[in-house]
Amino acid sequence: MSLITVNNIETVYDKYALAVKGVSMEVEDGTIVGIVGPNGAGKSTTLKSISGMIKIERGEVRRGTIEYMGKRIENEDPEKLSRMGIVHVLEGRKVFAELTVRENLMTGLHLRGKLVPSQEDFEIVFQYFPRLKDLMNVRAGYISGGEQQMVVIARALLMRPKVLLLDEPSLGLAPKVVTTIFRTVEELRENEKITIVVADQNVKSVMSLADYVYVLENGRVAMSGTPEELAKKEEMKEFYLGTSSSGERSFRVIRHWKIRRRWV
Repeated sequence: MSLITVNNIETVYDKYALAVKGVSMEVEDGTIVGIVGPNGAGKSTTLKSISGMIKIERGEVRRGTIEYMGKRIENEDPEKLSRMGIVHVLEGRKVFAELTVRENLMTGLHLRGKLVPSQEDFEIVFQYFPRLKDLMNVRAGYISGGEQQMVVIARALLMRPKVLLLDEPSLGLAPKVVTTIFRTVEELRENEKITIVVADQNVKSVMSLADYVYVLENGRVAMSGTPEELAKKEEMKEFYLGTSSSGERSFRVIRHWKIRRRWV
């Protein structure tokens, strides 16, 4: 069953700057969907279009539709969408640096309309992020990047999402930390039945995690398929996975492929 349907959307900033150019995708209930591609491909804009955060950045979905549980939601208020179950973890580990880890987590509860945390609320955090138990009274600005990423995902978890949108969760983190974060994401899907959409430049990590993957280039979907299907595509192996068996390709061939993709 499709939980989110993105149908041929065009998203612009400041009325004229076109960032997403006819993207379509399906997010099935209970799955992990990956969005990969180079910097500037439209990954973040696609997530913001779904969560409504695009409105905060003077953007809008100008054409196309986005449906959540059968209801049109494009250009809807982001706070309303979060209360409907779509929770967006933004790129860049947006913690409140001067607040403690506990206070950062409390903001997630406040957005859910809950002013006093229960023991159960923090227990679910410590179940997936045990490291945070020792950091509850530490200012979030003083903890590591990996710990900050744990805080923002845990804060989103306290909002009890139906859909969790993760934007570049591996950005700037050590490989070992990335492995831990992605393993936790998979556990959240399995144990909490959360549908997850993760956008990241770390293609190999996303493909090891996702049930279905969309490759974005220049604001468009260039390829899509299961990780197994994409791993067999020569273009995917050549430009994203570094596993091509065709040997070295000339600069002329690579340049032609990039120019062709630019105008597809």
